[in-house]
Amino acid sequence: MKKKTGLAFVCLCLAAPLVLAQATKPETPSPVRPAAVSGLSEARAAQAAATISPLDGELFYQVLVGELTAQEGEAAAGFALLLDAARKTGDAQLYQRATDIALQARSGDAALQAALAWKQQLPASREANRYVLQIMIALNRVADSVEPLKTELRMVPDAERLAMLAAIPRIYARSSDRKLAASVVETALADYLTNPATASAAWTTAGRLRLAADDKPGAFEAAQRGQAADPRAEGPVVVALELIDPKRPEAEALVRNYLAGGQSPSTALPEIRMAYARVLLDAQRYAEATAQLQIVTREKPDYPEGWLVLGSLQLQDNQQAAAQASLERYVALAGQTPQAERNPGLAQAYLSLSQLAEKRKDYAAAESWLGKIENAADLMQAQTRRASILASQGKIEEGRSLIRALPERTPEEARLKLNAEVGLLREFKQFRQAHELLAQALVKTPEDTDLLYEQSMVAEKLGMPDEMERLLRQVIQLKPDYHHAYNALGYSLADRNVRLSEARDLIRKAVEFAPADPFIQDSLGWVEFRLGNSLEAVRIFEAAYKARPDAEIAAHFGEVLWSLGQRDRALAMWKEGQLINADNETLLETLKRLKVTP
Repeated sequence: MKKKTGLAFVCLCLAAPLVLAQATKPETPSPVRPAAVSGLSEARAAQAAATISPLDGELFYQVLVGELTAQEGEAAAGFALLLDAARKTGDAQLYQRATDIALQARSGDAALQAALAWKQQLPASREANRYVLQIMIALNRVADSVEPLKTELRMVPDAERLAMLAAIPRIYARSSDRKLAASVVETALADYLTNPATASAAWTTAGRLRLAADDKPGAFEAAQRGQAADPRAEGPVVVALELIDPKRPEAEALVRNYLAGGQSPSTALPEIRMAYARVLLDAQRYAEATAQLQIVTREKPDYPEGWLVLGSLQLQDNQQAAAQASLERYVALAGQTPQAERNPGLAQAYLSLSQLAEKRKDYAAAESWLGKIENAADLMQAQTRRASILASQGKIEEGRSLIRALPERTPEEARLKLNAEVGLLREFKQFRQAHELLAQALVKTPEDTDLLYEQSMVAEKLGMPDEMERLLRQVIQLKPDYHHAYNALGYSLADRNVRLSEARDLIRKAVEFAPADPFIQDSLGWVEFRLGNSLEAVRIFEAAYKARPDAEIAAHFGEVLWSLGQRDRALAMWKEGQLINADNETLLETLKRLKVTP
């Protein structure tokens, strides 16, 4: 009985050229196919058959009948006729056509049979070997793919070998046994792992496959070996970037080693430095991320993405003038690229520039920036920003109506609309209305942890600590790794100066999930201060403020210094906080309570 494979073969049939062909240049022009899959007339089939190679009358008729039979839906019969003709003539195009017919019929075993026969009769054909390799992987016969992979690596021109090595992880991406795939590839790469010309690229390939197999120690070892083979190669660094974790500091050391390089930072690819900056941002190590972005924009001033991310970070830190300059620089650079109107980064920049104009109460400029957004996919963000502009002018209900008028074609769009409206209400201190809106949403999805968390934050603003605690404990019960809930509850207890031991335990639990988060460190410093451990609090606040200069952290840090009699240092810290965000509620409340004017 004819065996059929899964959907992987559909992908193989439709991919033209194959992945291997995409990774390297073809050795010969693409062959003319004997016939199209559909819409083929008998005359066209005959004409196609005649172009393959010199055929006698009998073989010509056989190819013609094979093509027409395949077209009529009898793929097995058409395949058999064409494969037989290929064997009789040794014609590569006939072998390829027979293989393609089997692939189109999702008959994996037949496709492999044809490809192996093709390779056996024409052992010097790279195309035949490529088909064998990809079909074996698609059939999940990964263990059998060692020799075809070795052959492909041997046949590829020297100038294309590094590109071929880089393509291998993508070729094996569909393998169901990732560990086996990694082992098979490393067996095939044995000679290349020790050759100085290819060692770094080969170890990068091994590292990527080990990563796919969730072998993180093995992936790091491969990255190390790759960097040892070529300290300036970016491949090992890309692997190491995937491994950066507080529990694996050596991976970050490898990245830093590349970025330092003993030379000018400009020798490092800006893409690598940008990727590292994004890792730092994800870890909420904002000061270090800013430093990397400043290097990118200084060394590569015509690299647009650096300006966009730097400007976004400056906006987040309320450095309005710097953010304006960075974002406008990005717009100028990105606007010069082809199809700039489709660039999602431009929409992000326009939104941020609109926000900056709104902060200056320049509502006409804010609307002008929004008017530059042409992509319909960014409609939600643009309308949300317009709603904020209206609310800033005292027209909050008009702003809410603008959000509610947005399309709601999917549950995701409905959720985005809800988040936008709640965010608008919170931004303009309409906490009672935000509470009501979230309560209505929770009736439909009572175990939605994100909505429960949002409702707890609104409850806190409404002076409802008992409801806040109930909601946060519900979040923790539903999702025990929701570290924001531990931090929020612990900070709330510490701020109210109650159940301080429990507060510290909760915040320490949050630290376990996000040890580098400066705001969680701020909570930890605050509870230590409340417990009377002022010197420990100073140590914690110093590190948190260095990682993220923030007005709220400055408020807490300054109060601890004030309590220790370090008045000048406290005043200096509060002044810095005012420069960052003079409207920060915690800072204003601290200065008012302590009757201090920095």
